[in-house]
Amino acid sequence: MSTHAVGGHAATARSASGTRRSGDGRDRLFRRSVTGVVIALALLWLVPIAWALDTSFKAEPDTIKIPVNWAISHFTLSAYSTDFSASDIARWYINSAIVGVIVTVLTVFAASMAGYALSRQSFLGKRVLYVVILAGIMIPPQALMVPLFREFQAVHAINTYWALILPQVPAPIAVFIFKKFFDGQPIELDQAARIDGASWWTCYRRIALPLARPAVAAVSIFTFVWTWNNFLWPFLAATNQTMMTIPVGLGTVIPGTGITNALQMASAVLGALPLVMVFLLGQRQIVEGVAGTGLK
Repeated sequence: MSTHAVGGHAATARSASGTRRSGDGRDRLFRRSVTGVVIALALLWLVPIAWALDTSFKAEPDTIKIPVNWAISHFTLSAYSTDFSASDIARWYINSAIVGVIVTVLTVFAASMAGYALSRQSFLGKRVLYVVILAGIMIPPQALMVPLFREFQAVHAINTYWALILPQVPAPIAVFIFKKFFDGQPIELDQAARIDGASWWTCYRRIALPLARPAVAAVSIFTFVWTWNNFLWPFLAATNQTMMTIPVGLGTVIPGTGITNALQMASAVLGALPLVMVFLLGQRQIVEGVAGTGLK
């Protein structure tokens, strides 16, 4: 091999090595930039949470001092004790837990079956039904509240668990998530089971659903959080204090005891605390579930 050929190969190798180093440098810069943006956003979201905690532990005069500061000159739990003494907060927690759990179970059960049928079965009107479900994602739930309220009022179901639970179960977005997840599963598993004599129900229950655990976990967490935070429908459907949920019930404490900053922040902390625990325990399932659907 000639000297020119060897020199040409060496130059090409150096050029390729330089290109790789340049590409690696850009990748590292991009990852660091993304990490910095994520950290900045996390800190930005933590500021109101920290402010709520700080204010809830202050005496009321300290919450209106100027200039504003984070220092707690007199640590007190009076705002929390007022929330518990001036309300039936234990009952509201129970109501929210009952409604949240039942709505979550029914939503996962109904949406997973609908998603499996749309993904694996052929039937008349399938495309039209899927379009209607997608359209349901874009319809604001507030548009249906007045008709729903009148229907439940007509059958004397206001201030019952039925009124709090049933209108919150339909979830088009959950059907869409399950369909996308089932679309990503190998159809050969279902075909093999069908050849062995398994019914569609058996395929769904023993094959599709166990493989969809990440989607089940993600939908369950999002549904529970949305149901727990829902204010407007429980506000209409539960006028009796014994049937109120946490968001509605805590909203009634403030007018009865006077509007105070510490009490407002204590109510916000009490209402959000279970959701923080749910996210901390289920963050991995949320990521896996969303990633499994192919949504980006």
